[in-house]
Amino acid sequence: LDVYGEVMDALDVARSSGLAADQPTWAVQRVIMDYLEGHWADPDNGLWEMRGDRQQFTHSKVMTWVGVDRAIRGIEEWHLDGPLDRWKALRAQIHADVLEHGYDADLNTFVQAYGSRDLDAALLLVPAVGFLPGEDPRVIGTIEAIQRDLQAGGFVRRYLTEDTTGVDGLRGEEATFLVCTFWLAECLAHQRRRKEAREAFQRACRCANDLGLFAEAIQP
Repeated sequence: LDVYGEVMDALDVARSSGLAADQPTWAVQRVIMDYLEGHWADPDNGLWEMRGDRQQFTHSKVMTWVGVDRAIRGIEEWHLDGPLDRWKALRAQIHADVLEHGYDADLNTFVQAYGSRDLDAALLLVPAVGFLPGEDPRVIGTIEAIQRDLQAGGFVRRYLTEDTTGVDGLRGEEATFLVCTFWLAECLAHQRRRKEAREAFQRACRCANDLGLFAEAIQP
């Protein structure tokens, strides 16, 4: 489900960068919105394509919110046509659903999936996509938990594989995913923790090879 939000966000960024808002593209977005309205509450395999039973992944739900939010921006910012009030109500419904089921108040962190107590580095995207501000206590708690439990050698793992053995098909300890460290750097910047953000960003940048290319995973 997260892919639909990624597409809607990319098109919104494109328009903000000067690409004209045309009707053929908007027609595609309206089809995406028809799908999201009927399927946003479905379980899926999540960003990391878990091989086990489908779950209500928190990140996926956040990205469905992104899809609806960017559609609303299409109407409000780019004067495209659509059912504004209905989409606003849907956006509010998804937002409330995530806060109720995707956040664990006892742990003071967002969790990988509804009903889970596991962490997921994809939750670092919560402030990046505008779902909550970086200074929100729930975001702060999530970042602190990820720094504490998912960091290794200054880099960030996607999640702890020992928590999900039999679900994602992986066994043993996984290397860190480089993109997750960049996400952490952005989160720290949202919180105005500039020194830490710069250190995390530069640490990740130093992993580029002589061609300026990054590997997916880094073994710290």
